[in-house]
Amino acid sequence: MTTIDTHATGAVGTAGDPAATAGTSSGLAQSGIAGWVTTVDHKRIGRMFFGVGLLAALGAAVLGILLGIDRASSSSVLGADSVPQVFAAYQVGLIFIVLLPVLLGLAVAIVPLQLGARALALPRFAAAGFWAWLIGSALVIGTIAANGGPGGGDRRMVAGYLLAQVVLLVGLLAAAISLVASVLSTRAPGMNMRRVPPFSFAALIGALALILALPVLIGALLYSFVDYRYGGTGFGSSADLMSHIGFGFTQPLTFAFAVPAFGIAIEALAVASGKRLPMRGTIFAGFGLIGLGLFGGVIQVPASIRKNIADASFGTALGDIVPYALVNLLPILGALIVLGVGGMALSKGRPRLVAPLVFGLLGALMVFVGMLANAVYQIGDAQLGGTVFEEGTRLFVAYGALLAALGGIAYWGPKLWGRTIADMALVPLALLGFIGTVLAGGPLLIAGFAKQPADAVDFDYSGPKALWNVLSLAGHALVALTVLAFVGLAVKAFTKGSPAGDDPWDGQTLEWATSSPAPLVNFAELHTVTSPEPLLDLKHNAERSV
Repeated sequence: MTTIDTHATGAVGTAGDPAATAGTSSGLAQSGIAGWVTTVDHKRIGRMFFGVGLLAALGAAVLGILLGIDRASSSSVLGADSVPQVFAAYQVGLIFIVLLPVLLGLAVAIVPLQLGARALALPRFAAAGFWAWLIGSALVIGTIAANGGPGGGDRRMVAGYLLAQVVLLVGLLAAAISLVASVLSTRAPGMNMRRVPPFSFAALIGALALILALPVLIGALLYSFVDYRYGGTGFGSSADLMSHIGFGFTQPLTFAFAVPAFGIAIEALAVASGKRLPMRGTIFAGFGLIGLGLFGGVIQVPASIRKNIADASFGTALGDIVPYALVNLLPILGALIVLGVGGMALSKGRPRLVAPLVFGLLGALMVFVGMLANAVYQIGDAQLGGTVFEEGTRLFVAYGALLAALGGIAYWGPKLWGRTIADMALVPLALLGFIGTVLAGGPLLIAGFAKQPADAVDFDYSGPKALWNVLSLAGHALVALTVLAFVGLAVKAFTKGSPAGDDPWDGQTLEWATSSPAPLVNFAELHTVTSPEPLLDLKHNAERSV
């Protein structure tokens, strides 16, 4: 399939064609605020997505710290009336204002380059999606602050929260549609689906999951809005909202959202090893299995195992075990496949220890831990329902995906800004973020077994109330410190650092075949792909011709 060029870029020709260079004077190439507001350049759209997402990550971590303080103390700092709204902002923020925009934004910025395309398909649609997401996110936070959201006391703000979340999700959906259209229709000549780079394939799976799952959640939000607007006779009061829309914020649906994190890890692994990836088809199958977690949000059928399953009839037990395995265990198998094949690639030769590899592998490992925890949570005999165990699982997934995304930004930053961050400064940050993720989520898993209730700061239970919650808030603080330090290093390096060169990582895929930073139309000429590692082929051909 050959690359298509969209008119949004103003580049519809080949190298040297006036149409190919006309875009440099278009609105897309404008500098300053106007250029960013009106841009349809996928590299800018992606950077806006993950830039705002990183700032939101700091906010989500601060909310985690405040909730930890309230849970550990004898008196509420936040106030008992505001606690439900804080939890609502915390849950929405982690998934839809942090995890998804950071990973989706990175994919929007990088995937067209990996595909050898000159532009993102439907770029104006993706740009509109960013602004819808940004406006929706601001309205969600604003309505919660004005006593709206789940548990809110202002009816107008509760209704406004539901509609604002619809706007937010429509924005993410638009960007996901543009991304899927790009992978399916803008690949370089010769690049079939078996030759698509791992990150692009993982981004395709994650975007497809969004396209399938978000309309279901949007429908639930609209039903809740109509019901609440006319008295709440069907779905109940604002305190009952999360029972109808909560499936969008939790596991196993979040596994499908986090698939690109595994793609980042595999990309960094391939470059660090310097070898061609073995068993690419198996890795892609692993991505697909992880994506099966979306059925947890689409089919709306409990995929858990009831209590005392050993005493149930064969038919009843089978009716629980099959959906449980499909939705909860197959994603674990997929992650094992991806990490296992990745380990095989690392075992060959002496891989370079680069920061993107450390971030990517540690982040993917944290998401995998979240998958394992969710499998335990869904077993009725564990009696973890209604406890903070589910929150700990969500933190492993969200913060793990965030870690991997930081690795992706460090890896592809030279292609977006033309400069690189020193590895020696980033590796300690990766370890700090790893420790923070373990501390943020791990103690809540333990507290879940001790029956600490979820979404509550005033409780009495059999475990040490202060210990686990203080450790968790310390983990949130370390994650916030990691993100803050990373942003500081990135801003300094990407604005004042030394030029990185076109191929600083000795890469294998097409994004490293163009200049750094990538030009407006990405490539002066289209490359014909003959293998999954086209840049390695170009390098070997050049060596043979010398």
